[in-house]
Amino acid sequence: MSPHGDKSDAAEEALVAETEKRPISTILIVIAMQTEALPVVNKFNLTEDPDSVFPKGVPWVRYHGFYKDLHINLVWPGKDSSLGVDCVGTVSASLVTYAAIQALQPDLIINAGTAGGFKAKGAGIGDVYLACDVAYHDRRIPIPVFDLYGVGLRQACVSPNLQKELNLKVGKLSTGNSLDMSPQDEASIIANDATIKDMEGAAVAYVADLLKVPIIFVKAVTDVVDGEKPTAEEFLQNLSAVTAALEEKITQVIEFINGKCLSDL
Repeated sequence: MSPHGDKSDAAEEALVAETEKRPISTILIVIAMQTEALPVVNKFNLTEDPDSVFPKGVPWVRYHGFYKDLHINLVWPGKDSSLGVDCVGTVSASLVTYAAIQALQPDLIINAGTAGGFKAKGAGIGDVYLACDVAYHDRRIPIPVFDLYGVGLRQACVSPNLQKELNLKVGKLSTGNSLDMSPQDEASIIANDATIKDMEGAAVAYVADLLKVPIIFVKAVTDVVDGEKPTAEEFLQNLSAVTAALEEKITQVIEFINGKCLSDL
């Protein structure tokens, strides 16, 4: 008789295979900033949910609508109630992703947004990347095995056809809770072999992996981290133009996904 675990593994594999062959119906776009979100909201005529699926009192916002065969949900963590700024970073991203998955049961997550890029790895302002995997660069735990947990490496959904069709650059994404880069962060980013860095991706990936929802990452470069200009200055200078490029690429991604199964990506 087979061990109990073998049956469980076989059932899970069968479920995954079935899911990969079913047309994608519901997508969840997770975006950190309102400036990044609104171009996509306007492009697809998404409407804000008046009866929030989220707990009472949280600032999280959901927009949704239908485009061709897809039910599009876009969530962002909203504004901090005290300071009025976007709730960026890993904590808000992981919370809103968890709540959205529980409420909406998406077939696929798209974590979209802006990122810093490294010219040493070929990144330039306005480049749009499809991240192949994602890890943290600011969770340093120098104890065996805990060090790997801290890095938190996770894979994106394999999507070679999407990458080829849209001619997207591919690179590794590294996540941390600071816009700038300390020497310790830089060493970890190099160890991660990252081309781009953001403040949410690895957190969204953790929740997606926890709840077994496939995820892809679409990131547009606003600033060159290893360039001459201060990061914050360059980020703010390029944010508007780069979010326009991001919206264009997200539109192309959604067009490509429509009518396809996960295995077609």
